[in-house]
Amino acid sequence: MHRLTSRIHNAHLGRRHPGPVEIKSVLICRPNKRLGNLLLMTPLVQDLERVFPDCRIDLFVGGRLAPVIFESDPHVQNIFQLPGKPFKNLFSYLGVWLSLRRRRYDLAINVIEYSSSGKISTLVARATYKLLTDEAGPIRSHPDYRHAGKYPVYALRNYLTRLGIPEPDAPVPTLELKMRPEELEAGKNILSNIFPNEKETIGIFTFATGAKCYPPSWWKPFYERLKAAYPDYNILEILPKENVSQIEFKAPTFYSLDVREICAVMKNLRVFIGADSGMMHLASASGTSTIGLFSVTDEKVYGPYGNGSAAVKTADGDTGDCFDVLTRLIRRGGASGLS
Repeated sequence: MHRLTSRIHNAHLGRRHPGPVEIKSVLICRPNKRLGNLLLMTPLVQDLERVFPDCRIDLFVGGRLAPVIFESDPHVQNIFQLPGKPFKNLFSYLGVWLSLRRRRYDLAINVIEYSSSGKISTLVARATYKLLTDEAGPIRSHPDYRHAGKYPVYALRNYLTRLGIPEPDAPVPTLELKMRPEELEAGKNILSNIFPNEKETIGIFTFATGAKCYPPSWWKPFYERLKAAYPDYNILEILPKENVSQIEFKAPTFYSLDVREICAVMKNLRVFIGADSGMMHLASASGTSTIGLFSVTDEKVYGPYGNGSAAVKTADGDTGDCFDVLTRLIRRGGASGLS
């Protein structure tokens, strides 16, 4: 599929249609079910809402997490959800694809340029304007254009300039999962029940998928050093759905399968530390200062940003750089300390 769609680009889609450009309905195509990839769509959604405050946004995604992530966003209306196992749910899978033809849109966007299904769904959609890929060009002037959360925003802005809508002089929005006040208060109460004291809390997440997961031989010394370096802070381990711990459950833990509840708890942390994973992106989307640990994936593509966040490239089991970043962040007062 990648080879078949590799030649699809915007060349034949950049023509101006007669009359003024009016964008009131948008389809965003990201047929993926991973938590991190869905959260990385949120800067694009925010930028669309800023440029077109009255627009309606539909999503074409995989899995069942998107309604949870976007349930508090009034602009997001319909979510087309591909089943996680298409060959076991073939009729449902085909039905979701066919549903793309039932609505008309002013703009359809393929979020990731190398996504074959994203390109195809954008082509299938009935839309006046279609953003399939960005042909490099102007967006490469941004030093951070490769980032998975920023690239779609730069591509959108570049495309809109071709339609006569000026590119804004504004930073790319950070990841955001919109939370309700009562959810944030519930997260605060959960943390207070775990730690009935006045100390601030540092959160750690010791799990990740595949080679991104740091072994116990890395996490155990890190945890011991963290306890010794920050005795005036609580340390909370947020557990994965697998309910495993790389530090053998030595720290107080929080376990939940509710993404929004986890995000609410993260929002009440002073800082979050974890390897590149969906939970790292969730912490970033909560607005908490996030330190992402990178060993095999590219931090320039997936690193947390904004709200005092930073990506740390680790090598040979070293933890020094992470503690340097954490110390600077805490000494400077959280999110104001880093960019």
